[in-house]
Amino acid sequence: MTEQQTAGGDPPNRDDRGRQIRLRYPGRCSSCASSLPAGATVHYDAATKAMTCTACGAVGLADDGSVPVIGTAGASARRIHERRSQGREDRIRAAHPRIGGLILALTDDPQSTQAWASGARGEERLAARLNAAAGDDLRLLHDRRIPRSRANIDHIAVTPTGVHVIDAKRYRGRPELRVEGGLLRARSEKLVVGRRDCTKLVDGVHAQVDVVRAALADSRLDVAVHGVLCFVEADWPLIGGDFSTRGVYVGRPRTLEKRLRAHGDCGVDTIAAIHGLLAGRLPAS
Repeated sequence: MTEQQTAGGDPPNRDDRGRQIRLRYPGRCSSCASSLPAGATVHYDAATKAMTCTACGAVGLADDGSVPVIGTAGASARRIHERRSQGREDRIRAAHPRIGGLILALTDDPQSTQAWASGARGEERLAARLNAAAGDDLRLLHDRRIPRSRANIDHIAVTPTGVHVIDAKRYRGRPELRVEGGLLRARSEKLVVGRRDCTKLVDGVHAQVDVVRAALADSRLDVAVHGVLCFVEADWPLIGGDFSTRGVYVGRPRTLEKRLRAHGDCGVDTIAAIHGLLAGRLPAS
């Protein structure tokens, strides 16, 4: 953003951080990536030279006075990985002062610790693809805290078809839906990835959907909330392979992106309002 883009043409200073200005030239929101036409009112952070649309800015400035952001995908998973890895290193060095460094060089973190780093990479990869497609009709939030819980929501996408609560997974193997029962016993559905029974992941998505619905409950915004499981590096077939189980869509990044681009009843103003509301009520982790 240049000096000429500010409302009065004067260069902003650090005391103006987060102030509202009117654009002279088109731009793009640094938070949700939506296009901003000339004449639009935006929040401007003089320290970072970032402009943010009023919908994103409406959730309030951060403690340091900067404009709010959509969140950093995988941030909480990376922090857990780093904390566990550092804890292991500290324990080994304390127990073996002389050879602790050698032990660390010859051994890896346990799989339970490495899984957090792997999960973070999956979230980052999916976020990069979704961020590239973001705009006025596709607004995103990443790594959102669940109130009164240590858990988080990986991604939230607000689109013309409603809110999509997305749980990103970096599992090996082919996701499949297995249906059991029928005529003589109760019908049940299982989500299997390779040989692994992952049905509990569907329950987790339902819990996250409930959190988002609760955040929107008193907003007077009548919008559908959808649950999504996105397997980033699974062994998907060349064509098809995605499915739904118990109301949760299961797919890959490419098919998810097409799903988020579907036409729906929510206009850009409603999308912006929902995005701003959720950004305020479900802060970044």
